[in-house]
Amino acid sequence: MTRRLDIKDETLGMWLGVVGVAMFAITLPMTRLATGSQDAPQLSPWFVTVGRAALAGVLSAIFLLVTRSPRPAAHQWRPLGIAVLGNCIGFPLLLAYALRVVTASHAAVVTALLPLVTAAVAAWVLHQRARLGFWLCAIAGSLLVVVFSVLRASQSGHGFGFEWADLLLVGAVIAASFGYIYGAQVTPSLGAERVICWVCVMALPFTLPATLALWPTQPIATASWLGFVYVGMFSMWIGFFAWYRGLALGGALRVSQTQLLQPFLSILASIPILGEPLDVVTLGFAIAVVATVVIGKRLSQPQAAPVAAPLPAGNGVAARRSR
Repeated sequence: MTRRLDIKDETLGMWLGVVGVAMFAITLPMTRLATGSQDAPQLSPWFVTVGRAALAGVLSAIFLLVTRSPRPAAHQWRPLGIAVLGNCIGFPLLLAYALRVVTASHAAVVTALLPLVTAAVAAWVLHQRARLGFWLCAIAGSLLVVVFSVLRASQSGHGFGFEWADLLLVGAVIAASFGYIYGAQVTPSLGAERVICWVCVMALPFTLPATLALWPTQPIATASWLGFVYVGMFSMWIGFFAWYRGLALGGALRVSQTQLLQPFLSILASIPILGEPLDVVTLGFAIAVVATVVIGKRLSQPQAAPVAAPLPAGNGVAARRSR
């Protein structure tokens, strides 16, 4: 019975991870809308970073007050602080600056490495282990995503030249991975919803004054404000409700592989948002990546315990006692 409950929790965790990833997937096109490009800038990357965290922080404060949530314990402040640096500041800031320079498809090339980096951080920080087959699937899936992203960038005429914006994206991936895992570390005791809420509230003393100080004075397009509201409400807040709960139920190492779907979901979201076309190559690579996620999940499952050998005939009493 316990094993059945564990399997149900792992399955639910995987689905919650997919929901969170779907919300995060729209972050790339929405951030691009919010910041604009170098040729047509809109909201500044700093304003988008602190503003989205401030919006999520206000919503989080209301949530914590309404639910009468207790304060984190002393040992929980450190992992929460690392999550603040990784998820509230590091990832959105580096991503916003990079998207001012490169396209969303180019950014997907580097951010596609997020599942592998997150899994590696989970193995290191949380001491989670998996069989060799899992790591091979994780590497294969990441390579599929990178090849696909490079192919799309090449077809769009952007190529894949390593420049300073790519260094920003690598930093964003590392920051997000540490934020995810340290947030997941306190989720079982603190609760998934409270983790992201406390992370955003802890950042409020910095993000709220900074948002007011950086409030734009020039006219901003309505689409850019809509992108800003999305990354504040969904990318920074609601998405983490599902994501942290999924990491806690399904295991951070396994659920992190659902991030392999994120580039493809971003491309699907970019059809109505940015007007990008959908082609057969996208669907083909998406199916291949989904296959690596499914296979990797199965290979990450611990092997079933061997069936006990039958007791000798003379141990009838012991057998009856064990029932």
